[in-house]
Amino acid sequence: MVNNETETPRLRGWLTMSVGLVALVLGAVWTLQGLDFLTDHLMSDQPVWAAAGGVVAVIGLVLIVVGMRRRTAGKG
Repeated sequence: MVNNETETPRLRGWLTMSVGLVALVLGAVWTLQGLDFLTDHLMSDQPVWAAAGGVVAVIGLVLIVVGMRRRTAGKG
C-alpha cells in the first residue's frame, strides 16, 4: 500500500537532534570564548557570553534528549 497509516516515519526526531547538536557546539564555543579559553576574539573574557553559551548548551542537550525520545517512541 502506498498510504500505510501504521508505518512510522524513519526520520522522526532527527531534525530536533541535529538542531540540538548545533546548539550544544555553539554554546560550548561561546562559553569557552566568554571564559577566555579561546582568545583573540571579540567575545573573549566577556562573562555575558559565558552565561549565554551555558544556556544555549543546556537547551541543546534538552533538544537532543527530546529528539532521542521521539526516535525511540516512533519505533514502538
